[in-house]
Amino acid sequence: MKRLMSLLFIVAVVMGSLTACAPKTEAIEDLKIMFVNSKDPASVVTATEPLKQLLIDSLAEKGFEVANVTIEVTGTYEAAGEALSAGTAQLAFIPGATYVLYHPDGAELLLVSTRDGLNKDFETAKEWNDKQATLPMAEQVSFYRSLIMAGPTEAGKALAAKVNAGEALAWDDVNNVNWCFSNSVSSSAGYLFPTVWMMDNFDGKKLTDLAHATQGGYADILAGLAAGTCDVGVGYADIRRDYEAKWTTDFARTDSIWNEVELIGVTDKIFNDTISYSANSEDNTPEFVAALQETFIEIATTEAGAAAIAIYSHKGYALGTDADYDVQRAAIEATKQ
Repeated sequence: MKRLMSLLFIVAVVMGSLTACAPKTEAIEDLKIMFVNSKDPASVVTATEPLKQLLIDSLAEKGFEVANVTIEVTGTYEAAGEALSAGTAQLAFIPGATYVLYHPDGAELLLVSTRDGLNKDFETAKEWNDKQATLPMAEQVSFYRSLIMAGPTEAGKALAAKVNAGEALAWDDVNNVNWCFSNSVSSSAGYLFPTVWMMDNFDGKKLTDLAHATQGGYADILAGLAAGTCDVGVGYADIRRDYEAKWTTDFARTDSIWNEVELIGVTDKIFNDTISYSANSEDNTPEFVAALQETFIEIATTEAGAAAIAIYSHKGYALGTDADYDVQRAAIEATKQ
């Protein structure tokens, strides 16, 4: 009997030890991720669909059982920031400026995206206007630029011709044409950095000082350039590459986007987009945040994961610091003056 009791005691101790060593499984009912409308919303939803199961599988390996992943594309960048502030979304793929704007209210940096460098990275607009495609390079970079683009209208062509001749644009040149820029005031490439470019080149004038302007998403801006309702539009450095096919299909242009859209301005470097998380979501414990960081870095190295994040020109993710985004803070402050 004593031997039996001793054996049972040993078994109980061993089982207890195994239970203590086993990874704790935590349940997340719904992981909600917000994407911004810097790309066509329907395309974003389709491209990122595989992320759902990839996240569920990877997080399960790290002790987190996620029952469902919800992906939404917001109408504005601010809507994504507000979701993080309210804790109604755990994650958001947002530009650095949006992260900076909502950081005081609970947006925290999860990861920084990396992207392919481009074979063009000139500070002078006319150097981009060689009628050749902007192509990616293998080298990974942590920045991009915003482009101020002239479309194929007569007014747009006149602006591009002046820039290509090495002549400086005057305020009347840009104020008397139709502009299209982002409807999100925290968009780095669609609003903030083009505003700083305007201020630097036209005695403190801002995008909001322009006499003729329409605001929308990037798809709206490119469609407006193609239709002639916009003489000038703004967008990130490889936007023409992203819309090259649509230029002659959906937008029904007969010539290539490289021939018809030229640059009249280039902004300073912009630090890359973020994956940000909500400090106000109960799900985002330090352990879950660490698991998410590890998961996204891993997923980006897989074929399926790389395809899913390519919609935003992301090639991978790396750890970053809040101080990395001081350049965006400076741009925000400049536009408030």
